[in-house]
Amino acid sequence: MLHVEYFGEDGHPRHTEVPAAAPDRLTRDGSHTPGATAGDGDVTTIVQNGPTAEKLDIAVIGDGYTAAELDHFHTDARESWDALLGVEPYTAHADLFNVWAIDAVSAESGVSGDPDQGVVRDTALDSFFWCNGTERLLCVDTNKVEDYAAFAPEADLVVVIANSSKYGGAGYNQVSSGLGYDGIATHSGDNAQSGLVAVHETGHSLGKLADEYAYTDQTYTGPETADSNTSVYTEAEMASRQTKWHRWLGEPTPDGGVIGTFEGAAYHTRGIHRPSENSLMRSLGSTEFNLVGREAMVAGFYRHASVLASDTARTATLKRADEVSVRVPDLTGGASVDVRWYLDGEELRKLRGETTVKVARALAAADGGPHRLRARATVRTDAVRDPALRGELTDQRTWRVEK
Repeated sequence: MLHVEYFGEDGHPRHTEVPAAAPDRLTRDGSHTPGATAGDGDVTTIVQNGPTAEKLDIAVIGDGYTAAELDHFHTDARESWDALLGVEPYTAHADLFNVWAIDAVSAESGVSGDPDQGVVRDTALDSFFWCNGTERLLCVDTNKVEDYAAFAPEADLVVVIANSSKYGGAGYNQVSSGLGYDGIATHSGDNAQSGLVAVHETGHSLGKLADEYAYTDQTYTGPETADSNTSVYTEAEMASRQTKWHRWLGEPTPDGGVIGTFEGAAYHTRGIHRPSENSLMRSLGSTEFNLVGREAMVAGFYRHASVLASDTARTATLKRADEVSVRVPDLTGGASVDVRWYLDGEELRKLRGETTVKVARALAAADGGPHRLRARATVRTDAVRDPALRGELTDQRTWRVEK
């Protein structure tokens, strides 16, 4: 059984456990082999900002789209990406992402359970509403998702879009993937509110954020949590201990109000606190991460995407006549990347901000002996205050330089 999260029509989330595969009554006798039919498994580039090794790659897979409806799926995939882009910190860090649409050709249009529980459709991923008896819970066969995700050039995160206007979705954030992606989010392609489900689920998979809602009338009595956005401490205790989100206390937060300690989080109504009155991690009634959530998301992005990259191998030995270039992300919204160069540990201030450097220029004041040339890039953003997380936002490369 797999642990999943889903949202009711009121936008409030809940949790349950579901099987990895669809029930037998929702599958056909014939097996569906990915890539066996024309167009099945084809990959369309939605966004490509750089090599997969340097970017955070999102694989978007459609279900319930026939061969004649693949253009519709590609439109839905772009709209799903746009929903992510509309939320910070995705907006400012859009250049970190590649997005791939993987065609999964279904025999029938639509998905099971739409418009009612008795409807069964033959689809590539066996997506179905009424999962575990819950109408809005949109489940999928995770093994089939894995098969299709393998067609993508790379997959750090997977989104499954169902060909449906029915409100629903699910988040599989504890799924075990041989491909290494962080989770699966499902949502309907033709329901505007469903797109926020995917945004919320990336808070878990990328930001490692806890849920900030409560759905049981219980008191938390355990130790301090490991999650960055929940705590047993009150505001005064947090400030005194200099722990968790103490650096953000009192700051206005984009979802409304100010950062403090609000009781009720991690499924408990008492004894545990969240950073703000509301946020995307509490309810889809909010369309923003709070400041604590944004900070965690930015750090999560850079666990997959590179701050600094270069086509010159780390093991390369440079000569005086050579030129070396580095690549850094193009950030917006007040975020930027600071590039600095060092020769034998001393900064070459004249090269600050340069992404292409002639080695001879770096050696202008040096003797003819061997040297170490280092490029360092650091993301500058007000969204991250925690020094430990700032460590995720710096990278460097060093090359040996000879005559």
